[in-house]
Amino acid sequence: MNPLLNPPNPMFDNLQYLASPFKEADSIHTRHSKLNPPKDGKEDLYHCLTFLHSYNGSQATFNSYRREVERLLQWSWYVQEKALPELRRLDIEQYLEFCQQPPVAWIGTKQVSRFKNKQDQRVSNADWRPFVSQITKIESQLGRNPDRKHFKLSQKSLQAVFSILSTFFNYLLQEDYGELNPVALIRQKSKYLQTHAYKEPIRRISNLQWDFVLETVEMNAASNPKQHERSLFIMNCLFAMYLRISELVADERSTPCMGDFRADADNNWWLQVTGKGNKVRMITVSDDMLMALKRYRNSLGLSAMPHIGESTPLIPKIKGTGPVTSTRQIRFIVQDCFDQAHQRMQEQGLREEALELKAATVHWLRHTGISEDVKHRPKEHVRDDAGHASMATTDRYIDTEMRERHASAKHKKIKPE
Repeated sequence: MNPLLNPPNPMFDNLQYLASPFKEADSIHTRHSKLNPPKDGKEDLYHCLTFLHSYNGSQATFNSYRREVERLLQWSWYVQEKALPELRRLDIEQYLEFCQQPPVAWIGTKQVSRFKNKQDQRVSNADWRPFVSQITKIESQLGRNPDRKHFKLSQKSLQAVFSILSTFFNYLLQEDYGELNPVALIRQKSKYLQTHAYKEPIRRISNLQWDFVLETVEMNAASNPKQHERSLFIMNCLFAMYLRISELVADERSTPCMGDFRADADNNWWLQVTGKGNKVRMITVSDDMLMALKRYRNSLGLSAMPHIGESTPLIPKIKGTGPVTSTRQIRFIVQDCFDQAHQRMQEQGLREEALELKAATVHWLRHTGISEDVKHRPKEHVRDDAGHASMATTDRYIDTEMRERHASAKHKKIKPE
């Protein structure tokens, strides 16, 4: 059976379904035995699983690492016909070229789970593919569909391949499973990764667009408080405290609750969140955000301010009890607000200004909040509130130099006088 003409079978299930590495490696190897994996295939699987298990503190990180490790292993076994320790620099260069143009049989048009439940058993999902062809938000709204023949791996995805696989091979070296890191030996990474001689613009919405979005949600909250006071609070959190969407929902790392808001000895209010890399940080709560919190709590029939240890979910479900656990639900709420604001702007003749809202995503609100704050606050304060790992990340939001550069060229003539 030609592996390039047939989709591969998935290997690694979701974290909660994985047994111990020894047991899981044996199970996966048995499932794939008919496909003639390499002689050392079970050892490959064991080391892949122990590597992935080390990232069980964060579902998002686990998913990213699983994606890259599984893609590599599928290619190494069934295309290159080699076990992991046999891979060399030239193999990895071939793999990178493969990732940029994988066979159509390996490409899907939607994100699906690797396995699904069937009669209390986990079975392979026949719709799963290692690569997924995606389209932009605007293309989707125009009625276009993803095309497997026009798959393209983004620069961000290629960077993830380099970063994750280099970490993976370093892990194998530490475990004495291999003699080198073939990714680190690739000298001409510029063949695959673009570099820019300029600072990439931060994707954000304008102040005018934000005014329309906020006004739209406030109007909705006035007409339907039970549903849209929550929407208003979500939008305020994403903008005013530049939260990541994952920091609003309950997951295996934490369950955001009202007790995460707390006052210090000076009666200054803070919000404690668990962010990327399972890092806990404290975010300053402004007076406006405090008023937004009081309004939201009043709509829930709660006291004006949270008490110490209060376990009320930060973002509760509208139907049922408990916290929201799906980032998809938050995305849907934000997208609905963007769409309604876009419609209102168009109706008021602001067609060009409304256009960018068609492309905006949830994360743009975080970018917008940071971009506004960095104009007025010390950047180290913004860095700490945003949870940036370094000042270099925060510096990307400072566009003074670009503004000055453009201003100096604004009035230059095509026909000099």
